[in-house]
Amino acid sequence: MHNDIGESADGSEVARGRGGGQAGIVDELTALCARLPAGSALPSTRELQRRHRASALTVQRALAAVATRGLLVTMPGRGSVVARPPASRSTDLSWQTAVLGARDDLPHDMTELYSPVPDGVLDLASAYLDPAAQPVGLLAAAAARAARRPGAWDRTPVAGLPDLRGLIAGLVSPSHTASDVLVTSGGQAALALVFRALGRPGEALAVEHTTYPGALAAARAAGLVPVPVPADAAGVRPDDLADVLGRSGARLVYLQPRHANPTGAVLAPDRRPAVLAALRDHRAFCVEDDWVAPLDLTAVSPPPLAAADPDGHVVHVLSLSKSVSPGLRIAAVSARGPVAARLARVRITDDLFVAPVLQQTAVELLSTPGWRRHLASLRRVLLARRAALLAAIARALPTLAPPQPPSGGVHVWLPLPPGADDRLVTAAARRAGVAVGPGSAYTVGEAVAPHLRLTYSRTPGEGLVAAVDRLAAVLSDG
Repeated sequence: MHNDIGESADGSEVARGRGGGQAGIVDELTALCARLPAGSALPSTRELQRRHRASALTVQRALAAVATRGLLVTMPGRGSVVARPPASRSTDLSWQTAVLGARDDLPHDMTELYSPVPDGVLDLASAYLDPAAQPVGLLAAAAARAARRPGAWDRTPVAGLPDLRGLIAGLVSPSHTASDVLVTSGGQAALALVFRALGRPGEALAVEHTTYPGALAAARAAGLVPVPVPADAAGVRPDDLADVLGRSGARLVYLQPRHANPTGAVLAPDRRPAVLAALRDHRAFCVEDDWVAPLDLTAVSPPPLAAADPDGHVVHVLSLSKSVSPGLRIAAVSARGPVAARLARVRITDDLFVAPVLQQTAVELLSTPGWRRHLASLRRVLLARRAALLAAIARALPTLAPPQPPSGGVHVWLPLPPGADDRLVTAAARRAGVAVGPGSAYTVGEAVAPHLRLTYSRTPGEGLVAAVDRLAAVLSDG
C-alpha cells in the first residue's frame, strides 16, 4: 500500500493511505490523536472515505472504535476532535484504615519513645524546646516572685488557683470562664484524666489514624480501644468521623485540630461545623488537644473547636510545656456542664492538686509583658529552624520533600521511599547520630505509607542541616 502526505482539517500533515479498510482508518486516527493537541479537529467522515476508499459505515465504525479508547470525541457542528486526557486522580487508600481498625501491636510502653537523647546525638525526636529557646530569665523571675507569694507553699483548691484558671479560660475563648477550668500537672496527665473519667474499659475511642502516641498509651491504660478515623492535610474527615461513630458506638473522640502531632495538619474551617454536627448527632464528647496553641508560624489557625461549642461536647486540653519549658508541668482541662464535676471528682485521686508555687509561677509568667515578647521571639526561632530543615531536605532528599510544609507547631512529617521500613531507618539513623521518630509509632492502623517525624524545636539550624545530611547517607545506603 502506498502512502503520500495530505492535510488534516487543521492543516497539519497526515499520512494518506490508499485502502486498508477500517484498520487503516483506526491507525491513522490513533496516530493523529497521539500527535495533535487536545481539541484539534480530525479529518471529516467524507475525507476519510475518500482517503481510504471506504464506505461511510466503515468510517463510522472506525471512529467509534477510537472513541471507545478515549482518544477522540464527536462535537456537534465540529465533527471529531482529539479528546482531552483524563484528569489524573490521586489514589486514596485511607478509607481502609477505619475498616481495618487498630493494629494489634500498638506500643504500650512509652519509655523508648520519650527517653532523653544521649549526648552527641542530634535530637530531631523531642518536641520540647532546647534551653536556648526557653525563657529561662522570665521563668526564674516568675518563680522568684511566686515563691514569695502568700500561700505559695500551702494547699490550694483542687481545681487550681482562680487567677491561673481565669488566664487559661481567656486563652480558650471569650465565653469560657475560670469555673470551666481544671488545672493539671501537664498535658499527659490531663489526657489520662479525661480518658479515665469519660470512658469505660472496653469502649471505643475514635482517633485520627495518625496521632500522638502518648494519647494512645493513656487511652489504652484506661482500657479504651482506639478506632482510627481517616484524616488528611485538612484534618479529620467529618463524614468518616460520623461513619466511625455510628459503626463503633464510640462516644469519645480525640482530635488535634491545631498543628496535629505528627502531621502538622490544621482542621480546615469548612470542616469544623460538620465535625461539631457529628458530635451532636452521636451525643459524643471530643477531647481537643491544643498542645501548641500559640505556635502559629506562617498562618493564623482558627480558634479552638471549644470556642464554637456552646453545648459542652468539646473538652479542651491546653498545655504550657511545649511553648515554655518541659519543667513547667502546667496544663488545664476546660469543660462545661456535669462533665466538669466528674473530671474534678476523678482528678482528686491523682495528686489532690498541682503545687501552688508552680501554678503561681505560671500566673506570673502569663501576666508579664515579657510573655508576649517570648512568644514573638520563639516564633522567629522556630520559623528559622523550620526553614533550615526544609531547605536541607530539599537539597539532600529532594524526592522526599513534604508536599505541604507545616504552618505551625514543631514537626515535619517526612515521607520515606516506598517499601522502606521506618523502624529500621530510625535505628540506622540513631547509629549515625540522629534521633528521629518512626512513623509507625504514630499510626493506629497499618500505615498507608512510611514516614519519619522530624522535630525542629530541640536542635538549632546548623544541627538540623547536619542531621538531614546524615539521614540522607543512611537512606542512600539502603
